[in-house]
Amino acid sequence: MLVLWALLVTMPLLWAVMSSLKTDKEIFTSPWGLPGSLHFDNWSRAWSKSNIGDFFVNTLVVVGCSLVGTMLLGAMAAYVLARFEFPGKRVIYFMFVGGMSFPIILALVPLFFVMKNLALLNTFHGLILVYIAYSLPFTVFFLTSFFKTLPSSVAEAALIDGASQTRTFFQVMLPMAKPGLISVGIFNFLGQWNQYMLPTVLNTEEDKRVLTQGLVQLAASQQYKGDWSALFAGLVLAMLPVLGVYIIFQRQVQAGLTAGAIK
Repeated sequence: MLVLWALLVTMPLLWAVMSSLKTDKEIFTSPWGLPGSLHFDNWSRAWSKSNIGDFFVNTLVVVGCSLVGTMLLGAMAAYVLARFEFPGKRVIYFMFVGGMSFPIILALVPLFFVMKNLALLNTFHGLILVYIAYSLPFTVFFLTSFFKTLPSSVAEAALIDGASQTRTFFQVMLPMAKPGLISVGIFNFLGQWNQYMLPTVLNTEEDKRVLTQGLVQLAASQQYKGDWSALFAGLVLAMLPVLGVYIIFQRQVQAGLTAGAIK
C-alpha cells in the first residue's frame, strides 16, 4: 500500500518535470516517454517571457515577511496561553481555535471592504497582514500544545537567575521549541505559498501578483499561444521551493509532530 501511495504521489510530479524538459510536439506525441533532449530553455522562457520570475520574487517577499510575522506573533501568544494563568485565558484560546473552523471564503467580501477602507488593497503589506491573520489560529493551536510539553523547571531556573520573562522566552524557551516551530513553519509556508483565493480577491494589479496568480495567467494564455512546455516549466518552478523546504526539514517536521506524543 505504501508503494502504491508513493507511486500515486510521485508519478504526477515526475511527469510534470519530464514534460517541462520536452518540446510541445513531444508532450502530445509521447506524453509518457522520456524527452529526446533536455530543453532547459523552457524554464528560462517561463521565467522571463511569462513574468514567472517577477511573480516568484513577489511571492518570496510576501510569504517571507508573513511567515516571520506569523511565527513571531504565534509563538508569543502560544507561550502566554501555555504558561500563564489570567482571566479570559480559555476564551482567548478558544477564539483562536474557532478561527481554524471559520471558512475564509465567508470573510472575503467584508475583508475586501475592510482592506479597501484601510487603503491596503493591491499592496504587499496588506496581503502580508491578511496572511498572518489567516495563519495565526493554527499556529497558536499547535504551539500552545507544544509549549505545554516543555519542562517548566528550565524557565524557572532562568527567572531565578535574574532573566526577565522576555529574555526567558527568546533565549531559553524558544530554542527549546525549535522542532515545533519548524513543523508549524513548514505547514504555514506550504499554505501561504500555495494560497490563491486571497491574493486573487485582494491583489489584482499585475505587477503585484504572486506566483499562483501568475500560473493561472500562464495557463489561460495557452489557448492563444500553445506554449505548453513553458507552462509545465512554470509549474515545476513553483513546486521546487516547496519540495526543497520539505526535503531539507523533513526530520525536524517528524520530530515536531511526535514530540508531544513521546513526552
